[in-house]
Amino acid sequence: MDGGASTTDQGDRPRGPRAYIGSFTTGGGHGITTAAVDPATGALTPLATANGIVNPACLALGGGGRFLYAVSDSDDGEGVVAAYRTAADGLVPLGRPAPVGGRGPTHLGLAGGRLLTAHYASGSVSSLRLGADGSPAGDLCVLAHEGAGPDPDRQTGPHAHQVLADPSGRWILSVDLGTDSVRVCALDPATGALRLHAETALPAGSGPRHLVFAPGGGTAYVVHELEPLLTVCRWDAATGRLDPAGGVPLASPEAAGVREYPSVGLVSGDGRFLRVAVRGSNVLHTFALSGDAGEPRHVQTLPCGGSWPRDLAADPSGRRVYVSNEWSGDVTWFEADSRTGRLSRSGQVEVPAAACVVFA
Repeated sequence: MDGGASTTDQGDRPRGPRAYIGSFTTGGGHGITTAAVDPATGALTPLATANGIVNPACLALGGGGRFLYAVSDSDDGEGVVAAYRTAADGLVPLGRPAPVGGRGPTHLGLAGGRLLTAHYASGSVSSLRLGADGSPAGDLCVLAHEGAGPDPDRQTGPHAHQVLADPSGRWILSVDLGTDSVRVCALDPATGALRLHAETALPAGSGPRHLVFAPGGGTAYVVHELEPLLTVCRWDAATGRLDPAGGVPLASPEAAGVREYPSVGLVSGDGRFLRVAVRGSNVLHTFALSGDAGEPRHVQTLPCGGSWPRDLAADPSGRRVYVSNEWSGDVTWFEADSRTGRLSRSGQVEVPAAACVVFA
């Protein structure tokens, strides 16, 4: 569909639970797919697509689910973000896509009335003011990362891969695969400028990609892409300090001879379990968490249901985990045992070049 909007009634709010699936259009994806969610089974039923930008591979909901934001994950020219209003069975564009001040944006988040983006290709993060109607409203502020790592192919310079607010809302953290570090920044509420506060060094050559907080906010888990590794960190919101406390190997004995690239971590809503997706071996690891920054205990490893699991998401009930399998072009979901944390495959829907899922 042209212009990024569905052909359904655009004046209504979504009727029933909805999921939004981002995909790589350069890999055959349809852009952003709106899907109905069956609360009883977790099944996703595609309803409409919106293809207003190239590679909307990371999505975020704002305004209580009224707005959806997507970055264009492309190295061709300056990166942009598109904003939409969620309608009955699709999306309505909120103006034209807005520049984010960097190349190759891979991640976005929301904090303090600002849209935050991480730019892999240019190695920077930015904040963009949002208007009352949810659309980007200017006042773009960019913070460039500096540094490099030992990998001659992947770490010749900074590569910001993720940016997010901590649970307290006081700090902005950015995960940089190229510099093997996590930066902690303060967000100026008046100007939106990001000011570097601290930087945490992680194992050289490990390529940190994704960070997720435990619900209590005192523990964070960093997933590394270039080395199959999970780093457990203590987080102090009062001082803005992130301190590594230990590491857990993510290499799968069954994947001997296969290069593994961990992608993302997901902590259950009750804080008891951590799931990590690993590309190459195409598996999901489940760990039990102690809640005190102790070493996660391995519970289960199972196939992800497809190939190249790029992202994980939980439905609002917390009973299911959804895997976006980019190369096999599907979203597969698993039922989670609330007592043991073990997953069992439940269903799958075809979504070419699937990159992520968010639930309204």
